[in-house]
Amino acid sequence: MLQFHPPGMGQQSIETSLGKMVYYAPVGAPWMLPLPNAQPLVFLHNFGGGASAYEWSKVYPAFLETHRVMVPDLIGWGESAHPVRDYRVEDYLVTLTEFLEKTCGFATKVFCPAIVVASSLTGAIALRLAVQRPDLFKALFLVCPSGFADLGQDAGRRLPLQVIGLPLLDQLIYGIGAMNEIAVRSFLERFLFANPNRVSPEMVAAYLESAKQPNAQYAALAFLRGDLYFDLATYVLQLTTPTTILWGENAQFINADLGQRIASLNPTYIQAFMKLPNSGVLLSLEQPAIAIGLLQQFLSQH
Repeated sequence: MLQFHPPGMGQQSIETSLGKMVYYAPVGAPWMLPLPNAQPLVFLHNFGGGASAYEWSKVYPAFLETHRVMVPDLIGWGESAHPVRDYRVEDYLVTLTEFLEKTCGFATKVFCPAIVVASSLTGAIALRLAVQRPDLFKALFLVCPSGFADLGQDAGRRLPLQVIGLPLLDQLIYGIGAMNEIAVRSFLERFLFANPNRVSPEMVAAYLESAKQPNAQYAALAFLRGDLYFDLATYVLQLTTPTTILWGENAQFINADLGQRIASLNPTYIQAFMKLPNSGVLLSLEQPAIAIGLLQQFLSQH
């Protein structure tokens, strides 16, 4: 999927307990490679059929010459390993820990905590990991972070568990909904973007390419079934990492007012909460200039 990233980017990888995790980083022109001791800046993509590191491809180039940028495909997504398993949140807590330890110098004892940028469920997982391992994080910049079961509200499930869990039928649902160009475009337009006219053919192609990777359905169906959901409010109270939260006012599934209620539980460390008009959950693809500007402002403070 390197073809969906800017020129001068390359694929690197680390080995995790669940297999190879691919990540994107600058390898040459037109980018000047950052110094080895540059601040690590890690971008983590959302969950959902066809998700991958492509989600941040319109944003991260603005930071390639000032930070050590790394943009992974999470396990089960993009071009990383797709083990056949029943995925759980713990899988991502473990593999993200392994990723940060191996790429930010933990093994060499010259560790530099990362600034992590993440969205939706992955943003919630990053926050939960920051509670568990605060030494890995310098700051968090989150877009619509949600555990999808926050404060007792089941926000994400759209199909009955009895249907999603039926053998073969769940595979059919994935094939129809995530491996079909018309369905992918429709989902982006109806659910992930505030303005459907902002969905481009390249976006559809990138999501489709990721969705077609062998065994990609296992992680996607775990998300669809709700196997990865949790109550983010439980962890927000324990957060000690400086955090900024952005929320698209038109984000579906995860309500901005609910997000603000959760953020207000820890005003000491959640230092800013901003609602963005005319935006959905994929701010990085829908309004990348706004995402870049706000992230630049955030980084200047950290």
